[in-house]
Amino acid sequence: MERKTPRVLVIIPAYNEEETVAGVIEDVRQEMPRAGIVVVNDGSTDRTPRVVRQTGVELLEHPYNMGIGAAMQTGYKYAISRGFDIAVQVDADGQHRAGEIKRLIEPILNRKADVVVGSRFLGLGDYRPSFARGVAITIFSRIVSSILGARITDPSSGFRAAGRRAVWYLSRCYPDDYPEVEALVLLHKKGFAIMEVPVKMAERKGGRSSITAGRGVYYMVKVLLAIFVDLLKRVD
Repeated sequence: MERKTPRVLVIIPAYNEEETVAGVIEDVRQEMPRAGIVVVNDGSTDRTPRVVRQTGVELLEHPYNMGIGAAMQTGYKYAISRGFDIAVQVDADGQHRAGEIKRLIEPILNRKADVVVGSRFLGLGDYRPSFARGVAITIFSRIVSSILGARITDPSSGFRAAGRRAVWYLSRCYPDDYPEVEALVLLHKKGFAIMEVPVKMAERKGGRSSITAGRGVYYMVKVLLAIFVDLLKRVD
């Protein structure tokens, strides 16, 4: 009996990324021609939705900006409703290289992991974060590694893939604000196998990061408090 080829969906959450989103879509089409693509427009106020429509890919719209967590949850719900087996997050700012997606999904295809995170710090790239971001990543890395019982070097990376069981869970339970780190804790508590693989990432090609210097401390404190609460509560 011929083995069914797993269906892969690339989810691109986008907020005011008119400069880069078309290039990201084209990159995915070139590198993953058989994958489905859906863009979740998270209430953009620029030309992002118009640019996406011109590419012809599926576009899901939020009426206002709800945050990256809500955008990804919308994408995961779409993946489940359309029968996809693997969902991959690729940010719309051009930092994530579609050529690395196969590296992300390979452990899921080989049943070695349910969720795979692409790490900028495992030797393939030369990414150097700012001092403040580097401190936050180091703190998150140590805490998440301790909770998971395995070394996680890049817990805030949004470049990640999830198998169908994990996608179903994330479609129901996904943190709203700055979700990447907290999601790993929730997934671990639910019993999903998580691993990292080395990936190369590019610099942001346009727009600006939602995490400014002024929000850096707020971001770190909020995520740490969320992790603490997650450790105390039961997971659904």
